[in-house]
Amino acid sequence: MPLRVPALSDADPALEHTAVRGAVGIVDRSDHGLLEVTGRDRAKFLHAMLSNDIAALVPGQGCGASLLDVHGKVQVVLRVLALDDRLLVVTPPDLAAKTSEALDTYLFSEKAYFRDATGEETMFMLAGPEAPAVAQRLTGVAPEDRAWSHANGTIDGAPVRVVRGSGETGAAEIWLMSPASEGERVWAAALAAGARVVGRVAFESLRIEAGTAAFPDDVGPTVLLPEVPFADLVSYTKGCYIGQEVIVRIRDRGHVNRLLRGLVLEGEAVPASGAPVSAGEAEIGKVTSAAWSYSLKRPVALATIRRQHAEAGTSVTVRVADSTARATVADLPLAGGTTPSIA
Repeated sequence: MPLRVPALSDADPALEHTAVRGAVGIVDRSDHGLLEVTGRDRAKFLHAMLSNDIAALVPGQGCGASLLDVHGKVQVVLRVLALDDRLLVVTPPDLAAKTSEALDTYLFSEKAYFRDATGEETMFMLAGPEAPAVAQRLTGVAPEDRAWSHANGTIDGAPVRVVRGSGETGAAEIWLMSPASEGERVWAAALAAGARVVGRVAFESLRIEAGTAAFPDDVGPTVLLPEVPFADLVSYTKGCYIGQEVIVRIRDRGHVNRLLRGLVLEGEAVPASGAPVSAGEAEIGKVTSAAWSYSLKRPVALATIRRQHAEAGTSVTVRVADSTARATVADLPLAGGTTPSIA
């Protein structure tokens, strides 16, 4: 099934943005990877690997989590859904196989079996203040009010897993996961219920306004987890996991040297990813992603900034093409109503 976030849906990103901020939009997330984990030790094994409390999940619940290396750096960001007989792990695009291989290296005698199910399900995300109500009208169910909780419903006879999102757009979100063969029917029903298609340009604007770090653009294998908003990815009460010692040490005894922060720029030019951020003559960071903000009517960006310059209100300059633009360091979110997270 073709991905439904093509450039052609960016015909009017301002209206798409408005739909999510004021009503409901639909974003196709079917480019994401999907792993199915079975076996009696599936929860125990992932609990020992990932940063969040997988063992505590009961069917119908889920959570965000990260796989770190021993230095506390982010190898991948995941969403884990608990079903009666298996776990579903949603990965960033093109990373299901790599994630499975990385986890498989730690398997010894545990009864946990990974299967790459990418492409077998469509994943559509309703986003906006009307998203929960629209999803309930369409499916007849409402998941628990907790990120990545889920319930089984139907749309026109098609089975649908209704999943509460984490607010990566800064709005209420409901994911509709269905067999790929039923994707056309689910998509059509959502449009008939009033959802407006949201393309890449509008989605990036929403995401960056919300302060949501995307893997691997804003957070990746060179980034320590505490350098980015990570509260929804970590449990401090669970047992050991890869990289835990570093995360706890930073929490209890130290700090990180750089932080992911928001930038609000002057002018109209949007900087490129990797653009240097400077204070005076000194380079103090780099832009990780940027977009035009339809809420603030100016360019905005996420950037890694040295801790000494990361306070909100700090004036900086950003390289934009062959010139520079003045910008102000800002707290996250820049716009939208949710706590910043990682997508």
